[in-house]
Amino acid sequence: MAESTLIQKVAPQLGSRARIPLPSLSLAISERRLLLGVVDSLALNAALLLTLLLHSNPDRWDEWLAQVISHPEWFLLLTLLWLATMSVFEGYYLKVASNAFISAYTAVKAVAVTLLVYPFIPYLSPPLLPSHLAWLLLFAVGFVTAWRIFYASVFVQPVFQRWALVVGAGQAGIALVRALQTEMSSDYQVCGFIDDDPAKQATVVEGLPVLGTSQDLLSIARRERIDEVILAVTHVHTMGEPLFQAVMDCHEQGIRIATMPDVYESVSGRVAVEHLGRRFHLILPVYLSPTQRIYEVLKRFFDVVIAALGLAVFAAFLPFIIVATRLDSRGPVFYAQERVGQGGRIFKLLKLRSMIDGAEQNGQAVWATANDARITRVGRFLRRTRLDEIPQLVNVLKGEMSLIGPRPERPQFVAELSERIPFYRARHAVRPGITGWAQVKYHYGNSVEDALVKLQYDLYYIKRRSIYLDLLIAAKTILVMLSFQGT
Repeated sequence: MAESTLIQKVAPQLGSRARIPLPSLSLAISERRLLLGVVDSLALNAALLLTLLLHSNPDRWDEWLAQVISHPEWFLLLTLLWLATMSVFEGYYLKVASNAFISAYTAVKAVAVTLLVYPFIPYLSPPLLPSHLAWLLLFAVGFVTAWRIFYASVFVQPVFQRWALVVGAGQAGIALVRALQTEMSSDYQVCGFIDDDPAKQATVVEGLPVLGTSQDLLSIARRERIDEVILAVTHVHTMGEPLFQAVMDCHEQGIRIATMPDVYESVSGRVAVEHLGRRFHLILPVYLSPTQRIYEVLKRFFDVVIAALGLAVFAAFLPFIIVATRLDSRGPVFYAQERVGQGGRIFKLLKLRSMIDGAEQNGQAVWATANDARITRVGRFLRRTRLDEIPQLVNVLKGEMSLIGPRPERPQFVAELSERIPFYRARHAVRPGITGWAQVKYHYGNSVEDALVKLQYDLYYIKRRSIYLDLLIAAKTILVMLSFQGT
């Protein structure tokens, strides 16, 4: 009775909401990120133009214009640096962009880092004096933060939001709604669910009403002026004919049809493995394209070069690390541990010892925790800076690992997790890495639940691995090392 009352209260509000009927103004996730990037770049380049103008001869505007036209590389470099820095600081994460204060603060940090690096790139950046840089910093901060505050105030309004209807009020639909409410509450508005289960009719799921069955889909979509219908059906091949026809009717009317895995992936940066059924093609590519093959060759080349250079630099600091480790606790400086690599092969992973000697009794594998009492004082520093992982560059040279990829797990844990988590073994399709997407996006994991979330990130990386994503992970890892945020 209470649920029915709630439906009566919620549904009329949804149906009678004040919304200007201009569906073309609703913005998709990719469109929002593109808008942010383009206007950010325009604002930053406008700041550079104004700075150059203020420090030019006011009587010779033609010289200023000629200088600007003849040096497009100044603006291109500034834009590339900005986009890279803002990506590292997650400035295009829509949850950040929709909060005026956080977005402005992130923009200020990105402007500072961009303008710190910009003048030190010769030939491609303009010869700016310290006074020029001060004005550029002032204009850039002013323009970009003003735009970010404007975006967070205006583009979260209902007329720009994406109004969605979720087909399926089961676990997949619930997981999707939770992700949207957590990550994109200001950008996506879910009106409710459609579900053919009679037991779910006139109920509320995750605070949203079940508005009807598949037979009502088109009429509800029209009434609520829906922009997008999201299919949260784990076993799509079992979709009945009425639902299939209703979805096609919506498509015919120009309503975008999306699937739960695609939207979830776009919103969270993770793959919803527990809601894929047996659709392995949504995780792993069926074949490698020529560009992917080139990427794999280039990645291996840079793995070898960077690992060799890294070990050469590491050798200079190794004596100090050895002395500090020996003074702090007894035991070896290095240790090797069995891990599962590409193709399920077992290899010996090398690390600097960060725990007390004999941390695992009887050789039994034990989950480590973020503030594990077994970690030594020097070990804590090594972990926070990720320096304990540096010896794995030897594994990279041997071809057992890559610089970037899913972190290799111990065989005992792999056996347990493979039984409890679907598609867990899919992470062994590529070489494991020293750092990865899960490491820069998620906290330290020490449970099956954490392993599931990290697998979702790992499979996102495997599916979308590219030079851009590798560079982004590398930059985020360096930021973690410099800020002592490792665990």
